[in-house]
Amino acid sequence: MKPLPQSALRPARVEAFVLRCPIAEPVRTSFGTMVGWGEIWCNFPACGAEHRARLLETVMAPLLVGRRFASPREAFEELTARTAVLAIQCAEPGPMAQTIAGIDLALWDLCARRAGLPLWRLLGGEQDQVRVYASGISPDRPQELVAAQLALGHRAFKLKIGFGTERDLANLAALRETIGDDLALMTDANQCWTLAQACEMAPLLEPFKLGWLEEPLRADRPWSQWQTLAQASSIPLAAGENIAGEEVFELAIRQSPLAVLQPDLAKWGGISGCWPVIEQAQSAGLRYCPHYLGGGIGLLASAHVLAASGGAGMLEIDVNPNPLRSLLAGGLVDIAQGRANLGHLPGLGVVPDLRQLADAAAAGC
Repeated sequence: MKPLPQSALRPARVEAFVLRCPIAEPVRTSFGTMVGWGEIWCNFPACGAEHRARLLETVMAPLLVGRRFASPREAFEELTARTAVLAIQCAEPGPMAQTIAGIDLALWDLCARRAGLPLWRLLGGEQDQVRVYASGISPDRPQELVAAQLALGHRAFKLKIGFGTERDLANLAALRETIGDDLALMTDANQCWTLAQACEMAPLLEPFKLGWLEEPLRADRPWSQWQTLAQASSIPLAAGENIAGEEVFELAIRQSPLAVLQPDLAKWGGISGCWPVIEQAQSAGLRYCPHYLGGGIGLLASAHVLAASGGAGMLEIDVNPNPLRSLLAGGLVDIAQGRANLGHLPGLGVVPDLRQLADAAAAGC
């Protein structure tokens, strides 16, 4: 991976747009002027979207607007340092970090647009194609959704598990029957098991030839528990969406038995924070597969970073209906043989139509 490029900037204005779209079948878990576009992570509670928008307007914007920065990385570090004590004082490190991450994505998009380059190229990438996998596959007749996505070009799939041994195994058997033995199949337990439960369940999953088992344990469990689980099963372990901070990621890379690292650049770090983490992970032999379940802007940013970083990673694409994703996803809506192309337009490659998005969100379709 190449170092992040230097690109000086002086933000003139920062705005937040809150868009909400009701989803008919939510994903189920066991629990003029050149502008840049970013996305701030928020999936629960729903009112958190307005809260983060206010954090951007009242806390972050005054620290950012009108100031000169040598690069988005410098802005990221400044915002993080200036709000560190405040995040502790108000007990909201997550919302603070997520707001900064969204700003960072927007600044990198802005730099790429100003340079007339697609973001993947600005970051040092050599090609615009990424491997993808279908995600958000819930436990209710998952074979139907998988069959439909198989026909649309997906060649890798991730099933939600943690709904009881019998149901999980039956669903995995149905999916293997649907996709055959050669296509990639992964699972996501969404932190639902204790160590004892995970050690009991993992060997039962091995016959399904899984690409990875994601978050079988809570993200706050010590790495010693993950090491115990790794000794109980040969299935590669994956995690990272609920890890935040460079020091915590460094510890995970050094001490964990993870084979797949999944930082979510809209939850923490943006590109500036996650880029060195990705580099360290790949140098340590871990596979970088960005986590993302949100709107199209964050998904595109994740795809550009994946394309630029290289390696054998795959991009997570939620395949449930969501107009705030599909209307903004650019080339990611066209999947062929498990791959998608980002194209060569500047920045993220899309310019959001806020009126269209608001209308789609209001209509829920």
